[in-house]
Amino acid sequence: MAKKQLEDDLLTGGSLNADDKSAKKAAKAKKSAEKKAAKAAKLRAKNEAKRAELKKEIDALKAKKDDCDDEKENEKLTVEIKKLSEKYSAVGANGNGPAPRTVKIIKSVICIVIVIALLVTYVATGAVRKGFIASLSIPAETFTGMTVSNQDGSEKAKIKVATYNYYFALTYNNLRNTQQQYSQYGLDLKQYNLDVDFDKKLSKQTTKNDDNETVTWAQYIHDQVIDSIESTYTYYLAAKAANNGKDPEITDDQKKELKDTLSQYRESAHKYGYTLSGYLVKAMGKGVTESLFTQEATRSYIADNYKSELSDKASEKEYTTKDYDNYKKDHEDDLVAVDIRLFECSSEDDAKAFKKALAKDGSNFTALCQKYSTDKFYKTAYEDPGYSTEYGATKESLKNKSYAIATADGKDKKSYPGLDWLYSSKRKAGDSYQYSTTVVYVLSPASIQDRKTVNVRHILIAPETKDSNTEAKDATDKQWAAAYKKAKKILDEFNSGDKKEKTFSNLAKSNSSDTGSKDNGGLYENVVPGQMVNSFSSWIFDSSRKAGDTAIVKSDYGYHIMYYVGEGDLTVWQYNAKKALTSDNSTSATDKLEKDYSIKVNWFGSRYFEKDVDIDN
Repeated sequence: MAKKQLEDDLLTGGSLNADDKSAKKAAKAKKSAEKKAAKAAKLRAKNEAKRAELKKEIDALKAKKDDCDDEKENEKLTVEIKKLSEKYSAVGANGNGPAPRTVKIIKSVICIVIVIALLVTYVATGAVRKGFIASLSIPAETFTGMTVSNQDGSEKAKIKVATYNYYFALTYNNLRNTQQQYSQYGLDLKQYNLDVDFDKKLSKQTTKNDDNETVTWAQYIHDQVIDSIESTYTYYLAAKAANNGKDPEITDDQKKELKDTLSQYRESAHKYGYTLSGYLVKAMGKGVTESLFTQEATRSYIADNYKSELSDKASEKEYTTKDYDNYKKDHEDDLVAVDIRLFECSSEDDAKAFKKALAKDGSNFTALCQKYSTDKFYKTAYEDPGYSTEYGATKESLKNKSYAIATADGKDKKSYPGLDWLYSSKRKAGDSYQYSTTVVYVLSPASIQDRKTVNVRHILIAPETKDSNTEAKDATDKQWAAAYKKAKKILDEFNSGDKKEKTFSNLAKSNSSDTGSKDNGGLYENVVPGQMVNSFSSWIFDSSRKAGDTAIVKSDYGYHIMYYVGEGDLTVWQYNAKKALTSDNSTSATDKLEKDYSIKVNWFGSRYFEKDVDIDN
C-alpha cells in the first residue's frame, strides 16, 4: 500500500488491519466529536457580540493613546488596554472556543494543555495535517531546533526539532478543526481570520498577523508555534528554578488526564497494527514518540501550574483602605453605578412609542416590556420586573451587554451620548430617557454604591427538550410547565426538611443542570451586579433579601431554585478594585518573567522542522 494511502487510512479511521466493527466505531466517534464541536461552535457564536463591543473599546483606547503625549497617561492607558484585551481573550478562552481575528491559534501553555485531551478526536475525524518531511526520526530526536533561556543564561533549555513538530501538529490541527466548525455553521471565515485553503500551498496564501502585517499562512502558523514554545518553556524553566532545579510534580488529575489520553492513543494504534510511538509519529511528526509526547505534555502542565501559582500569589495580597481609596480616586468613572429599569426595543419607532406611553412613576414599565416584546417567551418572562431591572450597572457592564444606549456616537467614536445622560450628576430617580432602541427609567442615579457582593446557591432546572440543541427559552409551554413542577417539588422538599444550607447544597449536587456550580452545591460567591442574568441578579440584590431566603426565579435557562446565603465582606466597588489591583500585580509578575526569557531558533535545526510539506512542495 502506498505511503500516502497508509497515512490517510490511519488518520481518517480507515480500514488498515481493521474489521467492519472498528470502522463503525470510528464513525461513531466521529459523529460524537462533531456533535460536541457543534455545541462548542454555537456557544462561541453567542459571545461574538460581546467580543465586538470589547474590541471597539480597545481600539478607542489605542487611538486615544496614539494621540496622547503625556507619559503617565500613556502608562495608564496601556494598563487599561491590557485589561480589556484579557477580557476580550477570556470570552473565547473560558470554554467558548478560539477568539476571532487577532487571537493566536494557540497562544499559551494553557491552550496546549487543553488541546492534549482533544488530539484523539482530531485523529478520529481526520482533521490532522497531511505532510511529513523526513523518512527517519533521527534528526528530529537529535538536532536542537531552538533554545529558550533567561537573560543571564542561568536557566536554559535546548529544544529538539521533535518538540517543534509536536507543537506544529497541535497548532495546525487546532486551526483546521476551528475552521471546520465555523464553516459548518455558515460563518464568514474571512471575518475570523480562518480563510485558508488547506488544499493549496500555505506559502502562496496570505493573512494578517497579530501586528496587522501581511504574512503567508505558512509563516503565520510557524510564528504561532514559536510563540507557544517560548511561552511554555518560559514558565516551565521558571517553575523548575523555583523548585531547586527539579521538575515540580503535576497534579493527580493531570496525571490521570495524560494517562487516559495515551491509553486512547494506544488503543487506536493497536487497531491499525502500530506501536504507540509509531502511531504518534504518523499523527504528529518525526520524533514525536510516546516519550516525547509525555515529556511535552508534562512540561505544559508544569508551566500552566506555575502561571496559576503566580496569579494565586497576587490574589493573596491584602489591600489596605488606602489602596482602595486611591484606586477609587483614579477610577471613579469606572466604578459609578446606577439602578435602572431598561428595555431594548426591536426598532427606534417602538422605543419612541414605549417612552411616550411610559408613566411618570414607571408603574407600567413591565406591561410595556411585554407589549413590545417580539418573542413569545419574553412576553411571558417580562411579567417578572427582574427581567428588565439592572442593579449596580456600570458603564462597562452596559457596554458589554451591547445595549443601544451604551454605543458610541456614529461620528465621534469616543463619545457615548446615552451614557453621558444616564451617568450625569443631574440625574434623579424617576427620570426616563429613550436613546435609539433603548428605553431607560432611573431607579437610583449614578454613585459609587455601598452595595456588597453576594453569596448565593441555586439549583437550575432546565426544560427537557427533545433536541439537545434547542435552547431552553425555545422549549414548549408543556416542557416549561414540567420544569416548574420539578423545581417546586424540590423546593417543597427542602422547605419541609431542616432548611439548612448543607441540605440545599446536597439537593443542588443531585438535581442542578448548571455544570458551573453543581459540584460545588450550586454555590456562587462574591457575585457582583451584571454577573448573572437580570432576573437572577434582581432577586439576590433586592434590599429586603436576608440569609436563608428561598424562591423560584425564571430565566432564559430555566427555573432557578434560589437560596440566599448572605453578603460578602467587600462592597461591590471594593471587590472590583481588588480584582483590578490583583490583575495588575499578576500582570506585572508575568510581564517581568516573560521579558527575562527569550527564544532563539537554531538555523541548522530549523531545516528539519516539519511544515506540512506535502502541500507546500
